[in-house]
Amino acid sequence: MRQFFCWQTPLWDYEDICQNKFTIAPRFTFKKEEKLKSRKLIEQLFISGKTFSIFPFRTIYILSTAERYVLQSGFGVSTKKFKRAVDRNRVKRLMREVYRLQKNGLKATLQTNHKSMAVFFVYTINSIISYDEIFRIMQLCLKKLEKIANESADENS
Repeated sequence: MRQFFCWQTPLWDYEDICQNKFTIAPRFTFKKEEKLKSRKLIEQLFISGKTFSIFPFRTIYILSTAERYVLQSGFGVSTKKFKRAVDRNRVKRLMREVYRLQKNGLKATLQTNHKSMAVFFVYTINSIISYDEIFRIMQLCLKKLEKIANESADENS
């Protein structure tokens, strides 16, 4: 039996690796394919998308049958609310980071229901709130989107 060593202490057995006994942790990534960049899709989103608000976010989404990408998202901050680009970029960076850490639940729901979703989050207030508040509010938004995805799957069944 071969063992892998780290400073003379065995970490795991070779048989464990071969039998794939280890669970793989979810990857918290936000790849290029998951970013909402298509002008046509963004226009369609703002023209015919459905909207809900959880202060300070306005969430615009379109739910459709599974396409090439399961979940695409975009983030926006008003130039009227934040005159300086530094502040707008900071808010968008916070929103993207919080989304990246929490999107896996929504993505899994959409995959099981064979749906795809395009989402755009708009920050609506004129002051920067804390990371913890943004995290909590984004969690609520994503839970609501999961609920919407489940309801649409139930209607189609």
